[in-house]
Amino acid sequence: MSQEINQKEYLENIKNDLTLDQVFQLLVDLGGEPQTYNNSYIISRTICHNPPGQGSFKLYYYDNTKLFRCYTECNDAFDIFQLILKVKHLSKSGITYWAKGGELKTRPWDLPDALTYILTYYGIEAENQNFSEEQLELPDDKYIAEKLRKQSIKTNKEQSVSLKIYNGAFLKNFPQPRILPWEREGITRESIISHNIRYDPINQGIVIPHYDINNQLIGIRERTLIKENEARGKYRPVIISGQMYNHPLTFNLYNINWSKDNIRNMKKAIVFEGEKSCLLFSSFFGIDNDISVAVCGSNLINYQVEMLKSLGVEEIIIAFDRQYQEYGDKEYFKWEEKLINIYKKYGSFIQIQFILDTDHLLGYKDSPIDKGPEVFLELFNNRKKPR
Repeated sequence: MSQEINQKEYLENIKNDLTLDQVFQLLVDLGGEPQTYNNSYIISRTICHNPPGQGSFKLYYYDNTKLFRCYTECNDAFDIFQLILKVKHLSKSGITYWAKGGELKTRPWDLPDALTYILTYYGIEAENQNFSEEQLELPDDKYIAEKLRKQSIKTNKEQSVSLKIYNGAFLKNFPQPRILPWEREGITRESIISHNIRYDPINQGIVIPHYDINNQLIGIRERTLIKENEARGKYRPVIISGQMYNHPLTFNLYNINWSKDNIRNMKKAIVFEGEKSCLLFSSFFGIDNDISVAVCGSNLINYQVEMLKSLGVEEIIIAFDRQYQEYGDKEYFKWEEKLINIYKKYGSFIQIQFILDTDHLLGYKDSPIDKGPEVFLELFNNRKKPR
């Protein structure tokens, strides 16, 4: 495989791994004021060619192609890296650097800068990449206009992250009634109470507080129970009195504040994708046996691994959702390759095992724990390294 193909795949993998939640939050922070959000697309202001707050709502992001489409002035399709470049060029932002002779200069943003921005924003583990001058082809046969220059992108593995801490006293104003849809799935009342899960009667959503390892409130997500509202996303950051309680999901592990003592004692951690899987685990096996955390996505970065290592973890069990229709199909091998890459990154200094459903015990996109404790234990006992 050529170096150019590797470069293309590297960028494509980053784009393909981004969830609608993540893209939605980026548009919020860039001033796009996204208004419509469902399981397939987002609509925001045209920040690609207008300052924040001034453009019309004609910028669409389609999850199936991972591309933006501007239906006004740009009349073009572009990816998330090009969106960053458009926003930075429009604001006349530049990259300041020391030139030869000690002179301080500023140059325009280019694609490697946009890549660095995205990696940093989402807390994605960077790989050393030497980019060629070749252009890369977009999925819709358009080409990235900016040329890639040679540059190695490095990650500071010793980075420290300071998350905003919220006063969670107001959460007591939200009731804790029985949540029948979750109870039917197996989540117990005890688990809901212990995790401080609340209910928003106005928006009819389940309020899910997120705490850091020191039990400090760093964000709140809400899971809507109204089918029509799912068009705007099943999970959204809570907005109360104009305050959005969002946080960078990749710089924390949901449930680690409750499971850390058990993890420390067992020296094992089970890593799920979503919060609900942790609630199911504690419901099925007891809060005193809970060794689960959730990444709230499908990536595991070095920062999260270091959090687990700080608890003395010797084995990490990856229990991500089943992202393939049939064992051995194209989706399976693509998913397995992603797991292999996780193993290559961390398997040399900590034991990494994976829960893989090769016997079709789960449904498509099920969490390994969705089908109950017996199925989960069978999958858990058959955990393995990728081939």
